[in-house]
Amino acid sequence: MESKNKFWKGFLVGTLVMAFIGLVIVGISAGIFLIGKAVMDDPRQAQVVDEENPQTLAEGELDLDRISTKMDYIQEIIQQYYLFEKDPEAVEDGIYTGLMYGLGDPYSVYYNEEDYQSMLEDTSGEYCGIGAMVSQNRSTGIVTVVKVFGNSPSFDAGMLPGDIIYKVANQAVTGMDLDLLVSNHIRGEEGSKVKIVVLRGDANEEVELNIERRQIEVPTVEHEMLENQIGYIYVMQFDDVTSQQFRAAVDDLESQGMEKLVIDLRDNPGGVLDGVVEMLAYVLPEDKLDGMLVYTADRDGKGDRYFCEDGRIQFESDYGYHNSSFPKEDDHEIEVPLAVLVNGNSASASEVFTGAIQDYEAGIVVGTQTFGKGIVQNLIPLGDGTAIKLTTSHYYTPSGFDLHGVGLEPDVEIELNEELRTQAVVEKSEDNQLLAAIEALD
Repeated sequence: MESKNKFWKGFLVGTLVMAFIGLVIVGISAGIFLIGKAVMDDPRQAQVVDEENPQTLAEGELDLDRISTKMDYIQEIIQQYYLFEKDPEAVEDGIYTGLMYGLGDPYSVYYNEEDYQSMLEDTSGEYCGIGAMVSQNRSTGIVTVVKVFGNSPSFDAGMLPGDIIYKVANQAVTGMDLDLLVSNHIRGEEGSKVKIVVLRGDANEEVELNIERRQIEVPTVEHEMLENQIGYIYVMQFDDVTSQQFRAAVDDLESQGMEKLVIDLRDNPGGVLDGVVEMLAYVLPEDKLDGMLVYTADRDGKGDRYFCEDGRIQFESDYGYHNSSFPKEDDHEIEVPLAVLVNGNSASASEVFTGAIQDYEAGIVVGTQTFGKGIVQNLIPLGDGTAIKLTTSHYYTPSGFDLHGVGLEPDVEIELNEELRTQAVVEKSEDNQLLAAIEALD
């Protein structure tokens, strides 16, 4: 048990990505290697390894002829000596997976036909799952529970924030692409059960949870009026309906006489960029709208720009295409003191929102340093039912700050109290970060 504890403790470092779950450990093997004389004596081995390539390759370009020769050689060795039966389709998928892995970018991945179809499934804000939110350490692949929704199957089963998702249906899941883990293993038919083994606490105690999947409504926006006419809006993620729900929440709080506002983006993994821009337009004062909200740039310096001009949200692209959802106009603004709550799991679109608020000095940011995901991925179909997800550009805050790998520093830094981090439900009266945000508005 002690060695197991050291393993997990040693791996709990790095960066995170987020996903909702309504929802391989990669190790080093040791063994005995027998090198056959027939293999060693094959003259093609020297050709593959030592032959100089006369071609002139562009920077970063692969030598496909050399690779093909080496692949042919490896295939012959496998055909001649491999002990077990092989699945040619699985081997081919592994080649493409390895190609993307070789980029050294955890956000760029290959999806086979089955995985791609799972990615395209429309959940419409509802799914059959367990009702929890998880993060993944992109350096180690470890998946950790961040939030457990109240009255959800995961809550009823006793899942806690901080639990490490170790196995799902007896399969080790560390290192598995998080989107595929959620869609292919955690979610399922309503009423079906899934066995999840978690590692809990400093001792990494194995806890087996048998959870019955249910229909889950993803609450993207929640709001309420706190004491002293302080409005509170929790934005869980950004999807197609979030901006509408956010506007409705603001309107409701304003109708109740809101005097201050706290927007909670803690553990928000990001989402749809258009929704973030629309929310910013609804929050920032009119005189702040005549400027950049967010922009992207690819390796050639080209990209997209979202900005405001005369109160109208505008969109421009260096590639000539047009975003049909813009331009839009709105004369609304938040005229009360504003605080934004963030933490280390506030990523991507959450950081777009927070960065604009900071750059325009429209509010106070409270909490801990944000995640630092300032890059954009495109899902690119390959024409045969498969696809790749590829990092294509950076995004920048209005002032031009590149937050990738750095994150955003809060104006008021405060950690969540240790005893609250493993509680499934934290009462607002006990939430020291929320209380600090309220105090900062005085």
